[in-house]
Amino acid sequence: MRPPSDLLCVEPGGRSWPTELSQIECVPDRLWLRGRIELIDRHPRVAIVGTRGPSPYGEAQAARFGRELARAGIVVVSGMARGIDQAAHAAALDAGGATLAVLGSAVDRPWPAGEIARRLAVSGLLLSEFQPGTDPRPHHFPLRNRLISGLCLGVLVVEAAAASGSLITARWAADQGRHVWALPGRVDHPLSRGTHKLLREGAALVESPDEIVSEVLGAVAAGPGPAADEGSSLSEAARTILAALEGETQDVSDLAARLGLEGTQVLMALVELELAGRVARGPGGLYRRLA
Repeated sequence: MRPPSDLLCVEPGGRSWPTELSQIECVPDRLWLRGRIELIDRHPRVAIVGTRGPSPYGEAQAARFGRELARAGIVVVSGMARGIDQAAHAAALDAGGATLAVLGSAVDRPWPAGEIARRLAVSGLLLSEFQPGTDPRPHHFPLRNRLISGLCLGVLVVEAAAASGSLITARWAADQGRHVWALPGRVDHPLSRGTHKLLREGAALVESPDEIVSEVLGAVAAGPGPAADEGSSLSEAARTILAALEGETQDVSDLAARLGLEGTQVLMALVELELAGRVARGPGGLYRRLA
C-alpha cells in the first residue's frame, strides 16, 4: 500500500528539520511529518506526558495544562498514548492551539488509531522517525521518547507509576538539559509515585500552568543575551560549574568534589548563575541548568 501523499520527509540540515534534534543522542536519519507541516517550525514547545490509565484528577490536570499552554501560544507535544497524552492533545486542539504527536509507529499508521489520531492528522502534526508502513513495536516507544524531550524546552510529567515510560522521557529531558516539571499527587496513590520520585530527584514542582508559561515565555523573550552565551560576563568558576551541570542535577558538595573546588567557591558561583538565570535550585538543594 502506498503511503498517503500528504507526508513530508525531512533530513538533518534540510529545510524544516528541527535543529534541537541535531544535539541529542542518536540523531534520527530522517523524520516523517503528516498534518499541519508548518507546526514543525513553531516554538516554544513543551511536552506533557503521563500514564495511560490516569485517575480523573490526572486526566483533568493534563487537559488543564494542555489547554492553558496552547492558549499561551506554546506548542503542546506528547506521544498520543491513551490517557494523559491524549487528554493534553485534545485540550490543545479544543483551545485552537498547536499540538504535535511523536509516534512509535509510522505517521500513516498512527497508534492508537481513533479520533485523536484523525484530528491530529488534520489540525495538528504527526511526527515519526519510522518510515511509512511501520507498525508499532514495544521497543519503538522508549526510543521515541528521546524525540519528545529533544523537541521541547521542557517536559511535564502529570501522573506516572514508579516504573513508567514517562520517567524515561523525563530522564532523557534531564540528560538533554531540558526542564523537568512534575505535578504532585496524593501520597497514597500509586500514580503519584513516579512524579514524587522525580521531585525527590530535583524536578521542579508545578501547580499551575502559569508557572510553566512564565518560565518558558520568559526564557524565549530573554533570548541569547550576554549571560546566555557563556561569555566573559560569567566568572571562570561559574562557567566551569555551568558546563558540569550539562544534563545533570547536582548539589554543592557533589560539584565541589567533582571539580576540586571549595564549597564556598561553588556556592558563590551558583548564586551568580542563579541571578543570571542560568541555573535553578530544586528540592534537596539540587541545582539544574536552565535551557
